[in-house]
Amino acid sequence: MDIDCLSETGKKDREEEMPPVSFDSVCRAAELIKGQIIETPCVPSYTLSQITGCEVILKFEIFQFTASFKERGALVKLLSLSAEERKQGVAAMSAGNHGLAVAYHAKRLSIPAVIVMPRNTPNIKVEQAASFGAEVILEGSGVDEAGVLAKKLAVERGLFFIHPYDDEKVIAGQGTIALEMLRAFPDLEVLIAPVGGGGLLAGLAIAAKTLRPSIELFGVESVRCPSMAQALKSLSVECHLPTIAEGIAVRQPGRLTLPVIRRLVNEILLADEPELEKAVLLLLEVEKAVAEGAGAAGLAPLLQKNHRFKGKKVGIVLSGGNIDLLILSSIIQRGLVHSGRLVRLLIAIRDIPGALSEVTRLLGEWGANIIEVHHQRTFTTLPLQTTEVEFVLQTRGLSHWKEILRELYRANYSVRLLDKDPDKAETKTTIKSHYY
Repeated sequence: MDIDCLSETGKKDREEEMPPVSFDSVCRAAELIKGQIIETPCVPSYTLSQITGCEVILKFEIFQFTASFKERGALVKLLSLSAEERKQGVAAMSAGNHGLAVAYHAKRLSIPAVIVMPRNTPNIKVEQAASFGAEVILEGSGVDEAGVLAKKLAVERGLFFIHPYDDEKVIAGQGTIALEMLRAFPDLEVLIAPVGGGGLLAGLAIAAKTLRPSIELFGVESVRCPSMAQALKSLSVECHLPTIAEGIAVRQPGRLTLPVIRRLVNEILLADEPELEKAVLLLLEVEKAVAEGAGAAGLAPLLQKNHRFKGKKVGIVLSGGNIDLLILSSIIQRGLVHSGRLVRLLIAIRDIPGALSEVTRLLGEWGANIIEVHHQRTFTTLPLQTTEVEFVLQTRGLSHWKEILRELYRANYSVRLLDKDPDKAETKTTIKSHYY
């Protein structure tokens, strides 16, 4: 596909006739930031394609210097400021990534920056913004509360306020992602991206629909904060935080973005927390790519056994990779539990010398790696001279640990499963558990 960004309709003498954000403004944004941001890889994922039943194309915006797509819109906006505005400085509200982008490019352009973030912003984002020389202030429980202070400071200090999504320049900058994706894969049938305030999705929609009118566009929100989906239905916004997708937990969709999304986007899809966790873990395991909850949200709908995308060529924007290491660690551990590679069970044994060594010997023979062992003699209803031992085992997966349970039963051990994961319900019905 030949993407002609500098068409006649894009000439300056026609600008006033154009809507606030147009295809031509996206193209001008692409020219403006060319060479100043990374044109990130856009590549097929053969393994994810097999898992999901569609042809998955990933756009790795996590490879930007600040690990998110936000650099595009922030840079376009900063470059549009006059010399006087740059000298006065800028202020921004952010759940993290927009603040990082503004702080980084403001430093590059020698522009003073004040970034206001919610108090629950992951530490990695707070520390990185400060490392770029920005003044970082933590305020409120969400982006909207942080925004109140950011706007107040902008007025008091004479700073230029840079909105994270409700700004024409920012929206145009985010839309440059679609230009790159459709240049690489002009036959994309579906484009999926996370949506919070809507800057990314609106920009993608404007560019993608112009280049390929038949393309379907979908946004993805956390079911715990479905503000865009509710706003499109003219419902009052209700969010139930927290969510691991804090980067898209925005209570107020954009004034500019909402009508664009209503007109051009097919649907806003909702993902629950387990699906978001699974998406993060799958990208890490399959693609060796670290994505935050919001950044991985585009993959979540494809893991819902949703047949609407089956057989289609689907582009997914991996929008951000700034995840707190403690959160990532928890996701990995929980993922190991869900997949049966980390299991917890109680085994009743006789409280006599050698009994514990015998059961650990058997577990070793069956290929289980013992991670933790805990004795329980007091808080139990078992008969005297019987103890309950809790084991945390590392296995090769669900089929392996089901076989271990069968072997324990054959060896006349009483077993009580402590794992309540629904994926293992079949195991609980096929393995007998009894006590002496």
